[in-house]
Amino acid sequence: MKIIKPSVTLEWITPDALSVIERAGRTCYKSEYKSDADPGTFVRRLIKRGHLSVIEHAVASLRIVCDRGVSHEIVRHRLASYSQESTRYCNYSSGRFEKKISVIIPDHLVLYEEAYERWHDSVSQSEEAYFDLLAAGITPEIARSVLPTCLATELVMTANFREWRHFFALRCATEAHPDMRHVAELARDVLRHECPVVFGE
Repeated sequence: MKIIKPSVTLEWITPDALSVIERAGRTCYKSEYKSDADPGTFVRRLIKRGHLSVIEHAVASLRIVCDRGVSHEIVRHRLASYSQESTRYCNYSSGRFEKKISVIIPDHLVLYEEAYERWHDSVSQSEEAYFDLLAAGITPEIARSVLPTCLATELVMTANFREWRHFFALRCATEAHPDMRHVAELARDVLRHECPVVFGE
């Protein structure tokens, strides 16, 4: 068993996104002739006015590594597109997975030694049962039923900028699940770096 941390990396983002948004927005007012030297000025005004449909013209794709429980929350955002690692077809007993399952420790669990030990034992038993089923000839799509919710998964999420802002508003909130919030904050940090005008609030 391999214990890993959640992570988020940029796959792709609309090149020169602020200019794309500005050109789209100025179409509404036929004010292309007024183009700002800094398109961020115009985009800030749009956001301040709540004219958020215009920022939908820019998109970003992020590669997210998280546990299965968090991924179930992520894919509930229907205005995004997803491609996710499949436990039906991935056989974790193969060499490309180092013949181990990868898991993510629930947030804060390491602070409680006895609880952590119980969690570790339980996940180890799940891994052993999974490999026993595979060794008995059971296919990965059936054997996966014993895998834990903390199983690490990798997915690519693509959404327009408005949906990303909506995602962060919900999933970075204090009442969000702590593991979900941690992953959402990692994603927000990536997009804040890439486009602070839209995501720097």
